Amino acid sequence: MTDGAKTREQLMNELGELRHRIVELEALQMERGRSEDETRKRQEYLEAVLREAPDAIVTLDASHRILEWNPGAERIFGYTRYEAAGKNLDDLVTQPDVADEARAATRKVLSGENLFPFETIRYRRDGTPVNVIAAGSSIEIEGELYGVVAVYTDITERKRVEEQQRKLEAQLLHAQRMEAIGTLAGGIAHNFNNLLMGIQGNVSLMLSNTDPTDPNHKMLDNIEKSVRSGSELAKQLLGYARGGKYELKSTHLNRLVQETAETFSTTRKEVKVQLKLAEDLVEITADQGQIEQVLLNLFINAADAMPEGGVLFLETMNVTHEDIDCNHCKPKPGSYVSLTVRDTGLGMEKETMEHIFDPFFTTKGLGKGTGLGLASVYGILKAHDGYIDVSSEKGHGTAFHVYLPASGRVGIKRAGELPVTMLKGMETVLLVDDEDMVLEVGEQMLKRLGYNVLPAGSGREAIEIFSEAHGSLSAPGLVILDMIMPGMGGSEVYDRLKKIDPEIKVLLSSGYSIAGKATEILEKGCNGFIQKPFNIKELSEKIRTILDN
Repeated sequence: MTDGAKTREQLMNELGELRHRIVELEALQMERGRSEDETRKRQEYLEAVLREAPDAIVTLDASHRILEWNPGAERIFGYTRYEAAGKNLDDLVTQPDVADEARAATRKVLSGENLFPFETIRYRRDGTPVNVIAAGSSIEIEGELYGVVAVYTDITERKRVEEQQRKLEAQLLHAQRMEAIGTLAGGIAHNFNNLLMGIQGNVSLMLSNTDPTDPNHKMLDNIEKSVRSGSELAKQLLGYARGGKYELKSTHLNRLVQETAETFSTTRKEVKVQLKLAEDLVEITADQGQIEQVLLNLFINAADAMPEGGVLFLETMNVTHEDIDCNHCKPKPGSYVSLTVRDTGLGMEKETMEHIFDPFFTTKGLGKGTGLGLASVYGILKAHDGYIDVSSEKGHGTAFHVYLPASGRVGIKRAGELPVTMLKGMETVLLVDDEDMVLEVGEQMLKRLGYNVLPAGSGREAIEIFSEAHGSLSAPGLVILDMIMPGMGGSEVYDRLKKIDPEIKVLLSSGYSIAGKATEILEKGCNGFIQKPFNIKELSEKIRTILDN
């Protein structure tokens, strides 16, 4: 029994040791499970970081072979992980300049240096560029170099926004600069018109006292023409400065063509001009200065196409919409006046003709043309409800065909015009202007027309004179009011005159155009506007139009 009891005791000990061993094994297994679980979670965490990172994360071995290519790299560069993994980076970066930079960066990192973030350009799979910030560092494990990790941050959208902001800032600066230039140009034009008013007024007075057969009459007439030319120049400045409005009037195109051609011929003597103008040409409703600009641009364009000289043919005629053969327009039904400007120059190819009205398109070479001449012609004609077409053949010249809506009445050539009779009166006129020269010549013109004149050199003086005369026999029947004056401007003077006498008639006068402040005063009920400089006949017509109505 002793031997049996020992055996049983031994068995019990062995069983205890076995149970202890099992517990130890279970503990080891649990520890191993926890370790594996932590490893798995860490692996999942790292994979999530790579997967969710917005940046491209790329790892390379020492031979530039791609080991890791995360979804961020797929989004930025367009290659899938399957397409990129295992390939040499050189296989994906084919642009020489980028490939050289990428290899240099990898060599730098493999040599132990860190690649600090810098802006550069990479390319997507489809060849489109992408702006990135690139950075990189070496991968070392237990002192052994395994490769390189590179991180690319896509900043394309940021660069686009920055560029857009830069353009907007540049546009703002440009607009501010142009506004400043426009204000300066407007001021110059206003002062220039006041100077011209003095010349124009005195010339008008002298012409009215000079017999047409007198030799001085022709010279005075030439001075008046020069004043008109200066006035048109000022109008262009005002149109640029203020945005302006077209001053639409019934205009005889034949006269504009003839006068502009004469001016052009004095500067381009190598070009012979031949005119064929319809005698029964219908008038057009247009801004004379703008149409003159159209003509000059077309004439200059033709002359540039004839560097060795040639012939410029100008022809006008009456047409209807059915006669208009336009390649890129559909004219509205109605009557039109046509002008053909044809040269014997170099001609154009079809490809050139397709772009000649595009802004900044020019065939004149660097520094010889802005490319805005024909573009402005197109814009002006479009604003006048007109059309333009071109026909040309290389080596056989070019013809521009201009069409403008007819106003319905036959124009009269200037040579056949009867002199306009000055319309006189006997009413009292209050003349208000802060320029002594304009006030003096204006007073003389009004007296020549038979009016009783009350001159006022400022707005306050005008209010005093009008208040004293109001209700008396000498009360002004009309006020000729300057718009721009120091102290009290035309708008305020107009308001105060209307408070004194709501029925008072006012003719607004200014060296500025009808746009802007003049329009505001006219909308209040002002009876008319006359642009400086004006002659005595124009003044007489304006006054009678207002007083007789």
